[in-house]
Amino acid sequence: MLSKKAQYAIYALVNLARKYNEGPVQIKTIAEEEHIPRKFLEAILIELKNLGFVNSKKGKGGGYYLINHPEDINLLTITRNFNGPLGLIPCACVVSYERCERCTDEDACSIKMMFRELRDTTADYLEGINLANLLEDNYFLNNNP
Repeated sequence: MLSKKAQYAIYALVNLARKYNEGPVQIKTIAEEEHIPRKFLEAILIELKNLGFVNSKKGKGGGYYLINHPEDINLLTITRNFNGPLGLIPCACVVSYERCERCTDEDACSIKMMFRELRDTTADYLEGINLANLLEDNYFLNNNP
């Protein structure tokens, strides 16, 4: 399940993508438009900045803005950074792999293979969707990525 933090990060990034090249957007504006608690949003935006997704400008006319074009930010990267591994069981994870203590032959384990396939399918799907896609009317009706 996608955490609230990951969901809010996506909502905030989509909001900034919608206003790409229009200048910085204030936290207050994003929080109100996306219905995100302001304090939680502040922490998320700091993390997004540390990860290199956004930058900020201080002072009058300040706020947050995307560093890269919305087409260059995919949901896989956001999801992994804010929600953790995609694998539903430790032996199906790539980054946080852990050997299954129950398996006698991990290479022949059909459970591991099925969950790895699910992980790979999910990763491919999320990697194929970027912030710009989320702004397109009827993208999912017309593209079935």
